Amino acid sequence: MKAVVLASGGLDSTVAAAMARHDGYALYLLTIGYGQRHQTEIQKAREIAVWLGAAEHKILQLDLHEFGGSALVGSGDIPKNRSDEERQAGIPSTYVPARNTIFLSLALAYAEAVDASCIFIGANVLDYSGYPDCRPEFLDAFERVARLGTKRGTDGKTVQIQAPLLRLSKTQIIQRGRALGVPFELTHSCYDPLEDGSACGQCDSCVIRLQGFRDAGLQDPAVYAGKASGE
Repeated sequence: MKAVVLASGGLDSTVAAAMARHDGYALYLLTIGYGQRHQTEIQKAREIAVWLGAAEHKILQLDLHEFGGSALVGSGDIPKNRSDEERQAGIPSTYVPARNTIFLSLALAYAEAVDASCIFIGANVLDYSGYPDCRPEFLDAFERVARLGTKRGTDGKTVQIQAPLLRLSKTQIIQRGRALGVPFELTHSCYDPLEDGSACGQCDSCVIRLQGFRDAGLQDPAVYAGKASGE
């Protein structure tokens, strides 16, 4: 069995990939440089691909910075130190227009090329409920698109969209990753890292990650600005 995994170098996509490997899939990783503020996560994805023993790892460059519309590609500031209530209030400025639609389309093309039966994505609706392209309705709709718009689909072979973390809390994701031996020190979650690659500790992604590790009773091995850990 073959699976394409959208591998960002982040915690969620790495745990999803580890789950796919545990389920017996040969992994075909796809990492996309989309014009984000930093390249740290791409290097992390390379290291994670080695740890996973991926059958193949493709890195595509697609500069969504040309479109703008997101703080992640330089259009505005990254929100910092927001409360739970603030994070749940509408779509955040870190939303990249149609990113998961674009990424899944590329993953679908890759899946057809290597004859993979499914695509794994680390989407989550609990921690990132403001992102419309992480909702289960969207993923279900894209699976229908995959069936209708591909040769594989017309041949009666589906390409399933697997989002095993969709309804897990960050703490549950971390616990699942720990059980699978995920090297969390290789993962990168920060939206606004320093030049040396250390995490800011204040963006939404850092705050959620740190709280997840605390609630799991674990120390986050990521390097944060001015510290060796998030504690």
